[in-house]
Amino acid sequence: MPLTFFQEPTPLQTEKTLSLVELIQNGGLGGQLIIGFLFLLLMVVTYIYFERLFAIRAAVKVTPNFMPQIRSFVMNGKLEGAQQLCIQENIPVSRLIAKGLSRIGRPLEDINTAIENAGRLEVYQLEKNISVLATIAGAAPMLGFLGTVIGMILSIFEISNAGGNIDMQLLANGLYTAMTTTVAGLIVGILGYISFNHLVVKINKAVYQMESSSLEFLDLLNEPA
Repeated sequence: MPLTFFQEPTPLQTEKTLSLVELIQNGGLGGQLIIGFLFLLLMVVTYIYFERLFAIRAAVKVTPNFMPQIRSFVMNGKLEGAQQLCIQENIPVSRLIAKGLSRIGRPLEDINTAIENAGRLEVYQLEKNISVLATIAGAAPMLGFLGTVIGMILSIFEISNAGGNIDMQLLANGLYTAMTTTVAGLIVGILGYISFNHLVVKINKAVYQMESSSLEFLDLLNEPA
């Protein structure tokens, strides 16, 4: 009678799930502080981006017949009517035209200088807090790497306390925790970089609009009577 051997059933491998909340909770005080600070930076990026985006969109909304009306007022000598129209519009382009209107009667070079100076102030207002986005875009990944280094140091410290025996489970948990701050820093940095560049493009369009309207106004003043 042949002998039969019974093999013990191999235990089923359970699939591990990776929870971001658990990684943050197990990341130690240093990792949690860095994650919290990165989350705060993310809120700052979100606020500045949408606040500036809405402000820039409002700044470039020029009434289609604004410049034709300015031309009509100037050609008919109705400078007060042109000034009132600029006050009603109350956007960067209208404020530049108003500055030029207030200098009519002086040399054209003086009018051009006054408009350029006013234009610099308008661009400065449009760029308000934009540099903060650039700073966050560069600083957030470095903060994430700092958290990674701290996590690695803590993992090595735990292994050292374990008597030098390499516990792969302990090492894996430490690596998970360390890399979490890197991912968070990169996410915040990428969002800050994209937000910054998108707003710069919008501001450049607004600057082009102001330059175009200013040149049109100066050409109007330079036309022969």
